[in-house]
Amino acid sequence: MTLKTFRFAILIADSCWAVVAMALAYGLRYGRQWQSPARIPAPDFLPFLLFTILFWAALSSWVHLDGFRGGWRFSAILSQLFPAVSALMLLLFAGGYLVRWYTSRFILNVFGVLFFLGLVAIRLIFRGSLESRYRLGAVRKAVILGSGPIAMEIARKIESHPEMLWEVSGFLCPAENAHSVSILEVGPAPINVRSVGITELLRSHAVDDLIIAVPRSEHPEISDLIVRCRHEGIGISLVPQPYELYLSQPKLLDLDGLPLLRLGSLPVVQGTPIWKRVLDLVLSMFLLLITGSGILTSAAWFKVRKGRAFRSEPRCGHYGKTFLMYRLNSDRHAVGLPFHEVVMQQSSFTELPQLLNVLRGDMSLVGPRPEGPEQVRHYSDWHRQRLSVKPGITGLAQVHGLRDESSSEDKTRYDLQYILQRSLFLDISLLLQTTWTLALRSFGHKRVRVEPPLVRAEVATAPMLEESLSNAHCSQSGTD
Repeated sequence: MTLKTFRFAILIADSCWAVVAMALAYGLRYGRQWQSPARIPAPDFLPFLLFTILFWAALSSWVHLDGFRGGWRFSAILSQLFPAVSALMLLLFAGGYLVRWYTSRFILNVFGVLFFLGLVAIRLIFRGSLESRYRLGAVRKAVILGSGPIAMEIARKIESHPEMLWEVSGFLCPAENAHSVSILEVGPAPINVRSVGITELLRSHAVDDLIIAVPRSEHPEISDLIVRCRHEGIGISLVPQPYELYLSQPKLLDLDGLPLLRLGSLPVVQGTPIWKRVLDLVLSMFLLLITGSGILTSAAWFKVRKGRAFRSEPRCGHYGKTFLMYRLNSDRHAVGLPFHEVVMQQSSFTELPQLLNVLRGDMSLVGPRPEGPEQVRHYSDWHRQRLSVKPGITGLAQVHGLRDESSSEDKTRYDLQYILQRSLFLDISLLLQTTWTLALRSFGHKRVRVEPPLVRAEVATAPMLEESLSNAHCSQSGTD
């Protein structure tokens, strides 16, 4: 089953479940009153059902509601389906009211609940079917050639996308430069092999695909390796360079056998959209209303204990403009903190004063996390693209587990993806995912990532290649 067919199968299952959910809701309402003269005829609900199927197909095509967009994460699935179903039900009720179509609110409410639960179940069933294929070994084993950040990211992406039916068996890199990937040495002992024996090594491990993730894939040794692998029936995939591709929508063109990667134009970011500013104002005032007493109580405690209630730290915002970002006066790097202060940090309660920054217009609820002027001063042009929008309290990087101390490289990749895809639906989804992430963090839950084993190989002895491999995508290190 191809990826396109897989997603289409989920959409068909969603549509079929819509029919079943409407029938179940109708049966629950009139199961014991089937002969009642007050019963609304079942055909009266067909327009609602038809609208549901059409709306869901259009929305799924726009925001990819199959559950695998951005990597399989249960919190993301719930955070995508809940606002989508809520929007659907709002339109159904509004449409019925505007056309004065008398209907049963009970049936529509039950339908909404059943439809949502069924959508979640469908995605769990598909996920379970993928897991069964992994257990049976019906997946393609891949080895990544490279040891830089891109190689590591490819491995993480493959791990989070089970629908690809790929499994990373290891990495290929020069043995002399193995220290650059020593963090991966969690499995069996690394294997040392000369370049001429790489294809035999791959075949002995039943490898199906080789992913090239080095900046100089045209090097003679790599070209020879590609030819040998193709003769052995091993699939070859190339990762296009450079990082700037993250803020574009590339398309592959075939010009009489010559592959061309056409980069889309960069998104034009002009100010803050009206919908985003309205969302910021409404939700910020609501959150301040329900948390204001807690913030003031905590501020009074910090004032008595530390002599100051709040901290204001310089940060770079939209287009690099400097502003003061607020937080409660709690040192994130201190040791021996009281238990309740640790809880406030883990739940990000100490960051709530930044809602005032949102009201002032310095920040947004969702966007790249702002960094200090010293870090921004060392930004490359690639990093500086994250300054094209207002910084946020939370963002795509944060819901993936990255925090202020994480590498700027990793955070920037997620931030640029957000800038490319940002929408009202995505912002609402990220806010819901943030709630889920904070809840898990407050209870001490940490995700454990299992890295694939390392297959160490001497790809070549030429100094030029060794240097290019060891420096693959070694741009500026994290400045956090």
